[in-house]
Amino acid sequence: MKKEKFIISTLILIVGGFLTKALGMVIKMCMSRIMGSEGIGLYMLILPTFSLLIGLGQFGLPIALSKLVAEEKKNNRNLFFSLFLISMFINVVIIVLILVFGRTLAIHLLHEKRAVLPILAMSVVIPLTSCSGIVRSYFFGKQEMLPHVISNCLEDVVRLGLIVFLLPHFLNKGLEVAVTIVILTNIVSELSSILVLFFFLPKKIHFHRSDFSFRKDYAKEAMHISIPTTTSRLIGSLGYFLEPIILTGTLTYCGYSSSFIVNEYGVLSGFVLPLLLLPSFFTSAISQALLPILSKATSDGNYTYAKKKVKQGIFFSLLIGIPMTILFLLIPSFFLKLIYHTTQGVPYMRFLAPICLFQYIQAPLATTLDAMGNSSDNLKATLIGTILRSSLLFLFSLLHIGLWGLIFSTSINVIFTTLYNYHQVKKAFRKASQHPKIAFSKA
Repeated sequence: MKKEKFIISTLILIVGGFLTKALGMVIKMCMSRIMGSEGIGLYMLILPTFSLLIGLGQFGLPIALSKLVAEEKKNNRNLFFSLFLISMFINVVIIVLILVFGRTLAIHLLHEKRAVLPILAMSVVIPLTSCSGIVRSYFFGKQEMLPHVISNCLEDVVRLGLIVFLLPHFLNKGLEVAVTIVILTNIVSELSSILVLFFFLPKKIHFHRSDFSFRKDYAKEAMHISIPTTTSRLIGSLGYFLEPIILTGTLTYCGYSSSFIVNEYGVLSGFVLPLLLLPSFFTSAISQALLPILSKATSDGNYTYAKKKVKQGIFFSLLIGIPMTILFLLIPSFFLKLIYHTTQGVPYMRFLAPICLFQYIQAPLATTLDAMGNSSDNLKATLIGTILRSSLLFLFSLLHIGLWGLIFSTSINVIFTTLYNYHQVKKAFRKASQHPKIAFSKA
């Protein structure tokens, strides 16, 4: 029964991941055709800030809630309420920071006055993304994947409809307003997602006053999980956040115009990378499915079986990754023209396609380290990779090679992180086979 449920959950995640990626591509396609490459460039310029703020707003609490719900040792309603209060407190702090420092961030760090209004608009959206993340994590803890998939798909459908309907009407008011509208569409889409998730909650629930009390012990245990779990993600988000700041600052110093930087950055981040990372929905589903299997196998000391599953995860990730890489190398202009109605970015795409093979197998390797209790290795890889990437981005950008500085630094980071994780996985299995008792207690 458990095996059957695992297979069904995996299939649901794969189908859901595919639909979400497809809808995401359609949204990007509509945005690019309505706003053009400069509009996409402005949106992609502020997207790292948006991602960082979302990560800070959620603070790893959805992951903590999922784990604690799955243990089935606590009052889930009390647990949910306690973590929800923490989340809302964190979000109030973030809203204040956005309102106080948003203009400074846009003008002095991103060097783009048109980014002021979209960044300020994020203050309305962040609390809703945190709320939906917490509600969704409850279903993950219960191993109910269907509500998550349906809510995600509906969220994207609602957002797509709003963008298609609203964006053309606001475009004549300027790109700044158009990008702000794109950010604000998340309000309605997140609300629709939350409503769908609440629809799947059990209908016969009897609440008691004690269910709405804040439990310090629950909060403390959740923070022990959320802080280390989210640190790695925040480091990655911080690097992503610093990317346009370093890029625009250095290239502006080298004499490149703002319009050139925004346009090329939009082509790379808005057209090329989303296409190349399209197979990641498959590797993400595989990684989510691998985690409980590897955790159980390593805790039982069955490392031969665990190795077999890791190899299968990498094999299946490359099974879709290699054919897509070949297609991206041979006919990149076909995909760019088909989806984005442009041929800009062909050289970028041909260079990055083989590099993305390393990216496809990163997720299974990282999941393996988590399952074996070696999450600190993921943190080290992210930290070193982010420092390496940011430093190289600054140095390469000084060479007057345009956006190729970003491409080279990103490529080196991807290769380093993947090889580092691969080395650590081999090291963990070797240590486990030599000292099974130590490995068992650590896992």
